Amino acid sequence: MLNYRIMLRKEPEGGYTVTVSTLAGCITYGENVDEAISNAREAIELYIESLKEHGEDIPTEEGTLEYILTIRSNA
Repeated sequence: MLNYRIMLRKEPEGGYTVTVSTLAGCITYGENVDEAISNAREAIELYIESLKEHGEDIPTEEGTLEYILTIRSNA
């Protein structure tokens, strides 16, 4: 089993864009949160399948640290 963190960003025109930071270029979209998560699962599975077919290493999140930084905006 592999675990990947996904980031859902609400879009101004509606829906959610999903990115998977550990898998460069793995991006998808959904009209709502449930669809976005479902599409992300499919995108990750296809991404990993492609890596395997090309004999490439499968990136994992092992050893990854996550922080949230708060930055003051002077704008």
